[in-house]
Amino acid sequence: METLNHKLNTYFETWMGPRDKRVQGMLLLDNYLPTFALTVMYLLIVWMGPKYMKNRQPYSCRGLMVVYNLGVTYLSLYMCYELATTVWHGGYNFFCQNTYSAPEVDKKVIGVLWWYYFSKLIEFMDTFFFILRKNNHQITFLHVFHHASMLNIWWFVMNWIPCGHSYFGASLNSFVHVVMYSYYGLSAIPALRPYLWWKRYITQMQLIQFCLTMSQTALAVVWPCGFPMGWLYFQISYMFSFILLFSNFYIQTYKKRIDSRKKEHLNGSSASTNGHVNGTASMEHTAPRKLRVD
Repeated sequence: METLNHKLNTYFETWMGPRDKRVQGMLLLDNYLPTFALTVMYLLIVWMGPKYMKNRQPYSCRGLMVVYNLGVTYLSLYMCYELATTVWHGGYNFFCQNTYSAPEVDKKVIGVLWWYYFSKLIEFMDTFFFILRKNNHQITFLHVFHHASMLNIWWFVMNWIPCGHSYFGASLNSFVHVVMYSYYGLSAIPALRPYLWWKRYITQMQLIQFCLTMSQTALAVVWPCGFPMGWLYFQISYMFSFILLFSNFYIQTYKKRIDSRKKEHLNGSSASTNGHVNGTASMEHTAPRKLRVD
């Protein structure tokens, strides 16, 4: 195992240059195999989980979901606040910030971004709850691709560019997660659902997040500061792929909503008169379905 880890590390350094020594010893970062193995386990559960649950009753998981979602909300709020205040007071350049220019600030950013990397592992629970509750329609290619890729990408980010210009996407994503996970945590409590007004804005916020991250990354291409150019191009491409995938999902879901409402109107559906469908408040029909991909 040690030989394989050494060979992988040597290969990565040959391909991408020397790793950042400041992250040595941090949990899961010294070798890639644990992150890769956890991703493989995740994909196996995605494949086998629905088969296991096929002839079983779905689990409610309500209490666990409240604790999990509000816990991720708190973690996201911490990361967003720490990154925003650290780079503001530390004088990070918005247009481009290298990874070796503000030692004390960089050290603090690296610590917060490790939590961001680790949060991508925690967020595998999103999919596991879908499986246990038999919400298999939400386990889409976009959902699985996002969760599986983010953990792996951020292992590489933490080993080669763990601070500097890397902070912006993580800060923005953490803010969006505060809005998203707070909604899902509170919506697990039926009595609170009528008061949760911000669901309709979550999808738009995610699309804005992708566009802003791609634009801010492009600034470092236009006004370079020594931040590795290859990583910038990769980030732009990755964000662009999500804009395409997520826009397609949003458009298709919006069309289905319109068709469903037309059908309900023509048929005089009871769902439009009693305000509930399968025990879910009618507020769920006021906005396109939100896919939890981020």
